[in-house]
Amino acid sequence: MLHGDITGEIIAAFYAVYNELGYGFAASVYVRALAIELFQRRMGVAREVPVTVYFRGVTVGTYRADLVVADTVVVGVGAGESPTDAERYQLLNYLRASGKEVGLLLHFGPRATLRRVIHTRKLGELVVPADTA
Repeated sequence: MLHGDITGEIIAAFYAVYNELGYGFAASVYVRALAIELFQRRMGVAREVPVTVYFRGVTVGTYRADLVVADTVVVGVGAGESPTDAERYQLLNYLRASGKEVGLLLHFGPRATLRRVIHTRKLGELVVPADTA
C-alpha cells in the first residue's frame, strides 16, 4: 500500500483523537488535536500548508491543506453529520496542486469515517472505502 506506514500512524492518531474528543466540535479543533497527537507520535506534521495552483507559471489559486504529514500525506479534516463530496473534491485539489499522491479525508461525525484518496498522473483519482483503508 502506498505510504502505508505513514497512513497507518495517521489513522491510529485519528481514532485516538476521536475516542477522546468525540464529535460535535469545529473541524479546526480536530485539526489542532490531530497535530498534537501526531507530534507526540514523533511524526513530522505541518498545519495550514499553502498549496499553490499554477497556470503557465502564473499563480491562479492558493489552498491551505489542513495537515501534511511526513511531507508525504495530505490530510483533510471534516466535521459534521456526514462527509461531503465537497470535502473529497477539496482534498483531491490539494493532491493535484501539491503533486503529492496520497491523501486521507478524516471525518469527525456521529461515526468516525475516513477515506484514502490516491491521485497520480498515471492512474488519476482512486478513492478507497473506509473498510479497506
